[in-house]
Amino acid sequence: MAGATQQLWQITQSDLLLRMLISAAFGGLIGIEREWSNHAAGFRTHILVCLGSTTIMLLSIYGFSQFVNEPNVRMDPARLTAQVISGIGFLGAGVIMRNGSEVKGLTTAASIWVVAAIGLCVGAGFLFAAGLCTLFVLISLYLLNKMEKIYLKSRSKHELEVELLDRSGGLVMLSQALKQRELDIVSLQVLSSQTGDGGIEKITIRFVVRSRKNNAYMDAVRYISARPDVLALRTGMSLH
Repeated sequence: MAGATQQLWQITQSDLLLRMLISAAFGGLIGIEREWSNHAAGFRTHILVCLGSTTIMLLSIYGFSQFVNEPNVRMDPARLTAQVISGIGFLGAGVIMRNGSEVKGLTTAASIWVVAAIGLCVGAGFLFAAGLCTLFVLISLYLLNKMEKIYLKSRSKHELEVELLDRSGGLVMLSQALKQRELDIVSLQVLSSQTGDGGIEKITIRFVVRSRKNNAYMDAVRYISARPDVLALRTGMSLH
């Protein structure tokens, strides 16, 4: 009985090598997708996270096999695993960046977290679950991302900065013009206000709008640029 228990907590070098190779392959597949998409954490980062998780899992299960038969020792393979799950957050936090109201890197942070989980599965010999998870992650990152871009193409956020003479409620008229063209105003910010020649006030306004139909944004740009009270117009594109 003791011999069977001892064998349970041991692994051959060939099996260990196989699990490490599978871990590097699964992590690399997800990392390649992130690399192609020009994200901060790419191919090498995902391989390292997956390999590290696998190594810790292997250590947790098989690294203390010499103490199995000690009467005062209780083996707990999940102890080191729990530290990986809680500790991987520092890497995820490092790739999340905030720029104003926009947050970037959430998907990459999530991919790092799930790659750690894949590594733990590989290290524990839960290979089918690791492969299945890798497949679903690739589908989510690549195929669903393509579908999302197609679906949200007409719901893009656009930035519009307008300098105009505010002599007859120009701000209100611009807001109404955008809404009439089925553009939702996400945010509105008055950047500057000054009095020009003749005592007429000039203001600079930044709109962030979301279009609900194709060509709505360009239609609004053409209308605004043609207004006689508009002095300058700057356009730009924000993220989804």
